[in-house]
Amino acid sequence: MRMEAARAKGHGAHGVLPWMPYAVVTVVVVLLTAMLHAVGLGYDRVNIVLLYLFPVLFSAVYWGIGPSFYTAAISVMAFDFFFVPPFFSFSVDDLRYLFSFFVYLAVAALTATLAARLKQQLRYARQREAHTASLYTLSRQMTAISDLQTLLENVCKQVSVTLDAAQVAIYLPGGSGERELHLTATSSSTSEWGSGESEMVIARWVFGHGEMAGKGSGTLREYSGLYVPLRTEERMYGVLAVLGQNEQEAIFTAENKRLLEAFGSLTATAIARVKLGEEAKLAHLTAESERLRTALLDSVSHELRTPLATIIGSATGLIEGEQIFSSADRLELLATIREGSLRMNRLVTNLLGMVKLESGMLRLRSSLCDIEDMLGVVLAQVKGYQQQRHILVHLPERVPYFAGDEVLLEQVLVNVLSNAIKYSPDGSEIVVAVHEDAACQQVIINVADEGSGIAEGERELIFEKFYRGSATSHVTGTGLGLAICKGIVEAHGGTITAAEPSQANGRGAVIRIALPIGDRQTIHYVTAEEVEEEEEEEGGGGGGERV
Repeated sequence: MRMEAARAKGHGAHGVLPWMPYAVVTVVVVLLTAMLHAVGLGYDRVNIVLLYLFPVLFSAVYWGIGPSFYTAAISVMAFDFFFVPPFFSFSVDDLRYLFSFFVYLAVAALTATLAARLKQQLRYARQREAHTASLYTLSRQMTAISDLQTLLENVCKQVSVTLDAAQVAIYLPGGSGERELHLTATSSSTSEWGSGESEMVIARWVFGHGEMAGKGSGTLREYSGLYVPLRTEERMYGVLAVLGQNEQEAIFTAENKRLLEAFGSLTATAIARVKLGEEAKLAHLTAESERLRTALLDSVSHELRTPLATIIGSATGLIEGEQIFSSADRLELLATIREGSLRMNRLVTNLLGMVKLESGMLRLRSSLCDIEDMLGVVLAQVKGYQQQRHILVHLPERVPYFAGDEVLLEQVLVNVLSNAIKYSPDGSEIVVAVHEDAACQQVIINVADEGSGIAEGERELIFEKFYRGSATSHVTGTGLGLAICKGIVEAHGGTITAAEPSQANGRGAVIRIALPIGDRQTIHYVTAEEVEEEEEEEGGGGGGERV
């Protein structure tokens, strides 16, 4: 890159040799003079002088002031030598021609200066347009980037491309103190510039004083790099450092310094946006965690208080009213105690299951599952609180077997049937239908009730934690049952959804569970020793119900 810059500098602004413009305009003036002389001397000398202005303008537009002044000088000499009497001599018969020569040179100089200045303004306008486009591109990229490291690397590359810099580095505070700077991003990973002690000292000074330092600035102007503070009106965020291609290359012009200041301001604003976004995300997570904690405490405290009050009241009645209650009354109170205990057990089981799902501790103990046996266990568990509901089971002639964790899947079915019982009226039917989808290699379990149903817009929301349907908000519950079911079913590779009502009147709800059958030859059977080891690790004691 340095060789190319030196070669471009040696060839001039347009990549040509420095003497080439003078040679070209000399040839042009000679050809123009020959043409005018060949045509004849009958032309008015004023028109001839005007024709000599064209090479001057041409030189000013394409090569600048120097070649244009040279063109004006040789044009006057050619005009005097060939077209002013005495011909073929630099002397003049009439001294008024000297005044004409002076006016011509003045007009040529003025037009050349105006043309060169116009060209320079055009070049500045194009440069500003390129800078504006670069700033727009960077700002658009910053808007789409939310990762801080990616943002800083993108800024380094954009600045390096825009200014054709050898290296660009960004320093940000961090580590032990807010004022301790670290090299965070660079435009080239192969260069070691920016990590040295001298660079770090200058970066710390710029960060501490909030002023530009380095080449072209008022501080350490002999240093090869330029350091720009990254700051907003509120605070300093870091330092942007730029190194030119070589020590002699003047890339740190006033225009480029203003561009670097714009880059620095834009980068500081982007850093502030990313940091504010991270703080907002953390605040949102904290608020969400607090909301979930409050919802959990409110729900659990209410759900525990009701069965506890029932159990305490029934137990107190049995103790204090031994002579009052008949045998049937005592059985009714004992049934009430049993129902409250089962309700508390379901709540604790759901809470433990949600904890395991959230922490990633849920482990599947796969075995070959028989859906008929599983439904028998589930119906026995819900029999105590199904009251007057009628549960009908429809099984196919060929009962499908599939791989899964029986205990966890039984918990899923218990939760789904408990919801169906809770939200359907006495005397209604709850239908559990099982069939095998051979095309999809799945076992489908549908649980349909005749309750109030689920609104169409809530069929996905009911599987979220603590969500309660609008039509069933008056019924007590924690909103955890279906969320746990979703986690367990998805851990098996299946899906659980709320389907369209199966009743002709459009009432009721249908929960559809789809479980993959899988390859029965690759099922891992858990041994008794593994079960005991896992129960010891989980503190289960070997006799409790697993969640």
